[in-house]
Amino acid sequence: MLEHKKHNPLIAMLGAAALLMSAPTFAAAAVATSPVAAEASVAAEPVEDAAPAADESTEAAASTGHELTVAGMFMMAVPVVKTVMIGLVLASVISWALLVIKLLEFSGLNRATNNFLEAFRGARSIADINRIAVSDEHAGNPLADMAAVATEEIQLSKQAGLAISGEHRDSTLHRATQSINAVQAGLAKRLSGGLVFLASTGSIGPFVGLFGTVYGIMNSFIGIANTNTTNLAVVAPGIAEALLATGIGLVAAIPAVVMYNVFNSLIAQYGTRSEQFVSELQNSLSRQLDKGA
Repeated sequence: MLEHKKHNPLIAMLGAAALLMSAPTFAAAAVATSPVAAEASVAAEPVEDAAPAADESTEAAASTGHELTVAGMFMMAVPVVKTVMIGLVLASVISWALLVIKLLEFSGLNRATNNFLEAFRGARSIADINRIAVSDEHAGNPLADMAAVATEEIQLSKQAGLAISGEHRDSTLHRATQSINAVQAGLAKRLSGGLVFLASTGSIGPFVGLFGTVYGIMNSFIGIANTNTTNLAVVAPGIAEALLATGIGLVAAIPAVVMYNVFNSLIAQYGTRSEQFVSELQNSLSRQLDKGA
């Protein structure tokens, strides 16, 4: 009995030590299972996940080296897309240059034609018509050229000893009209200069831009596959610079089509004016031939 009592204090001391050692473990488990600790751990997780995304966006921005402006997208474009853009920009510049040139040409042509018609209607003979038409004042005017070749044909027929009036009046007028028609054909070619370029730019410009877009987007998808990421900061620049090619194509094509239609209208108006002058010239020559000129 005495021996059993001696062991009881020793057992009590060992039990107390075990309780002290297990106290931190129980405290940690209690903290882990508390609602406040769970919320704190959930809130901390997005911060850790957001760090790689921020690093990826920063890395993508640094890799481009250019802002998403028109100039920046051009600098980021691959060589094929750059070539397409440069070609379309040059086509647009040439189109606008043609606009200025043709407007100045038609303005000067109409002014010179008005001056010639005023002088032509004051002529009283075939010789007067020829003198006015070949004068330096009206040199290069297509209507003056028509009057010059018609009167020169009549004078050549007269110098060759051919009858130009009476029953031979119609054959003389026919030869003069043929000479006028030759000048008119040259006039149509002269006025239509540059229209082929405008028509080509207006018709194929969008398709050339679309080719650049298709090539650029294809190259962007290849880059996406190589980097194995769909982050918008990585994908957007390549697609944006590809779409820029189509935009430039439309910017080049739309004004070219408008200019083409405007110039066609101006050519048609001057063509009508030249037809009216041909009728007026033929009447004047017929009148002079009937008078025995």
